[in-house]
Amino acid sequence: MAETKREIERKYEVPGAPDEAFELPDLGRVPGVAEVIGKGVVELDAVYYDTADQRLAADHITLRRRTGGDDAGWHLKIPVALGEGVRDEIRAPLSAQLPRSLAGLVRSRVRDAQLLPVVRLMSSRAVSHLTDAHGELLAEVSVDAVRAERADGQGGTAWTEIEVELADDGDPDFLGKVEKRLRKAGADRSGSLSKLARALDETGAAVPAPEPAEPSPSGTAGDHVVAHLRAQRDVLVDLDPAVRRDLPDAVHQMRVAARRMRSAFKTYKKVLDPAATAPVAEELKWLGAELGIDRDHEVLAERLTARIDAVPRTLLLGPVRGRLRIWAVAQRQGSRRHTVAVLDGKRYLALLDALDALLADPPLRSAARKPAAELLVTAALKDRTRLAARVEHALSLPAGTDRDLAMHEARKSAKRARYAGEAAVPALGKQAKRFAKRMKSVQSLLGDHQDSVVARETLRQLAIQAHAAGETAFTWGLLHGQEQAAATDRERELPGVWARAAKATLSAG
Repeated sequence: MAETKREIERKYEVPGAPDEAFELPDLGRVPGVAEVIGKGVVELDAVYYDTADQRLAADHITLRRRTGGDDAGWHLKIPVALGEGVRDEIRAPLSAQLPRSLAGLVRSRVRDAQLLPVVRLMSSRAVSHLTDAHGELLAEVSVDAVRAERADGQGGTAWTEIEVELADDGDPDFLGKVEKRLRKAGADRSGSLSKLARALDETGAAVPAPEPAEPSPSGTAGDHVVAHLRAQRDVLVDLDPAVRRDLPDAVHQMRVAARRMRSAFKTYKKVLDPAATAPVAEELKWLGAELGIDRDHEVLAERLTARIDAVPRTLLLGPVRGRLRIWAVAQRQGSRRHTVAVLDGKRYLALLDALDALLADPPLRSAARKPAAELLVTAALKDRTRLAARVEHALSLPAGTDRDLAMHEARKSAKRARYAGEAAVPALGKQAKRFAKRMKSVQSLLGDHQDSVVARETLRQLAIQAHAAGETAFTWGLLHGQEQAAATDRERELPGVWARAAKATLSAG
């Protein structure tokens, strides 16, 4: 069973040769520290694993099997805020093979490649605890004498470093106070983000990282579109472990990344050959739909819960909260299992490989050589024109199912126009941000309308279930009426919101 710990730490290099002993300065003089408690020395032996081309190291992820100390086992560290030394450490019990709970968390990066030992680190760790006047732990300070050996036996290195790890729920500012004392003693902040990174560099085992494909503001349309797609591909891969860990909003953000790529394929079909992008777009559509099962249930449950919370107690007739809770739990459990099964499937991994192949050799068309600003403006304004036509069509229809469907189609166009504006920001700056913001306002209104459509159908089903169980369906009917009224309000607001959005301008000048 894996457990997660949020790790906030800083590493320091110490003066002198690796074989010279280093004594900590008096950390009892750090403001807030009442006592420095020596906890003795522990011997740690860790083997780090990665693919042959070091896919984990490229994303600053470390996977190790460590013996010694009080946390022996498998440790996977995923960066949260690289520059601030914040990582999530997911631990699993010591075993001969990598536990499935951790294997899944690196699958989007490892895929079908084999995980191999790359470096062995042996550390002699002298541990001290910094405590406050109440005996509460503030931070753990370790002086590590490290020996590193490449797994292939082709090199080794040694060094001494200091780690300062903040106590759980501690104030990050405390690390700065400790750092002042360490710097006065000659220690400097480490240039490496992890022991593994330093070992790979110093033993010559590091695989050179590819140069980031960041376009210049004056670059071509192809440069910008491909860079945008690569960024969204990276978001998709990065969010995979977060979705598996059920972190807040992870499913939604992963789904958005898939949608952004699909939208870009449509918006920039003059830049990228649609014949090559269409099969990938279809697979992205499939992934978005599969992720939507989980996300849509989550959004709907939150919406209906908020509705019930706002109903006066005298109008809550029957076991309304209990029935909704049972429905939400049943839907959530089923959708959660489904989402993880999708991420574990071969089709999903094939999609990631297809994205990599497409972006490694983009199917660029002649328009890709145009100046970025010119093409991005034209594409975004074209998407806005499509949105205008769909809004007009929706408003021309009488209230009912046909209008609901037309509003939903307009919502899709609003997303596409918004994404086009956001993709243009690197080239067009603030005007593209304003354009995207205006399109988002239309999308949000239409999204709330669509949510009311879905909510009404669910409320009807819950009312049927309540009636069949001999319960009153009064409250469910009341909520249904509220959702109908909300939809009518959004329809009434749409002309004004769209009129403001239609004024958003873009220019290549």
